[in-house]
Amino acid sequence: MRLTLCDHPLIQEKLAGLRDKHTRPEDFRSLMSEVSSLLGYEALRGLKTRKTMVQTPLRSAPAEFVDQPIALVAVLRAGLGMIPGLLHIAPKARIGHIGLYRNEETLNPVRYYVRLPRDIADCFVLLCDPMLATGGSAAEAIRILKTDGARRIALVTLLCARAGLKRVHEAHPDVPVYTAGVDAGLNRAGFILPGLGDAGDRLFAT
Repeated sequence: MRLTLCDHPLIQEKLAGLRDKHTRPEDFRSLMSEVSSLLGYEALRGLKTRKTMVQTPLRSAPAEFVDQPIALVAVLRAGLGMIPGLLHIAPKARIGHIGLYRNEETLNPVRYYVRLPRDIADCFVLLCDPMLATGGSAAEAIRILKTDGARRIALVTLLCARAGLKRVHEAHPDVPVYTAGVDAGLNRAGFILPGLGDAGDRLFAT
């Protein structure tokens, strides 16, 4: 399984704040943005670069520049909360959206909206889905990205359930997952336990 569990103390402290039911929506938004930025830093480690030289005030020095476009694709709606933090470290990134909702009876994803950058095939794509619960939405979103031509995809998520990780890995073993935490189970409604509740509701105060 291609899983990177980012256990840096700063990430874990912010995750604790996200889990806390007393955290206010405005603080929840800030924490989600900050954690996303730190996770994105790790996920983008494999970006293509080009080597060149720059002139310092004293002499020339070797340097590297990013040589690949970045696309941030948010799974609506909670994935929107991850975009500001990722734009902080990759301000030139393209932004895409995939709208999926979960059928409450079957827990399977239902697609309702897709808008992706035209050059998605050339991009290093970060798929932003805060909660990897059953894994159905993430697996479907990755399938959509691949159908549109994406070749380099990393899934960035705040929290995972083991069942969701297993489902994504079985469907897309080539896609690495970057997360701040892995929880053991799901409840009957498909929410991660202990998790942090409904990320979208807490993000938008709905």
